[in-house]
Amino acid sequence: MKILLAVDGSAYSKKMLAYLVNHDTLFTPSNEYTVLTVPFAVPPRARAAVGKAIVEKYYADEAEKVIAPIDKFLQRHNISAKSVWKAGSPGEVISKIATEGKYDLVIMGSHGNGAVASLVMGSVATQVLAHCKVPVLLVR
Repeated sequence: MKILLAVDGSAYSKKMLAYLVNHDTLFTPSNEYTVLTVPFAVPPRARAAVGKAIVEKYYADEAEKVIAPIDKFLQRHNISAKSVWKAGSPGEVISKIATEGKYDLVIMGSHGNGAVASLVMGSVATQVLAHCKVPVLLVR
């Protein structure tokens, strides 16, 4: 099974990983995992003011802060995963990558580090559920 793990470094991302560890059918070396994080896009005017190189370094640094602990966690459990990041609107990017990458399942936390929070689930989770053509497992 090809599984996309959408993470943002929040407590719900950590709960999602804990959930995986306790479910052998989802967490097995025979599955193919990709860890995805989506730093919010820097507004165009700010990008123009500081320059492309600085913005790209910012994105890479922010992504590494999120992905590094996840990679360590997966390695401790003998799971190899590809790690990717793409700046943009998280809900849109996750949905697009899941569909275009032909993933079998997207797993993500129900809430994250987004600026806007909903009462029932996070706004990113809501966007992914609304737009993703791939089954989504939300972990609360």
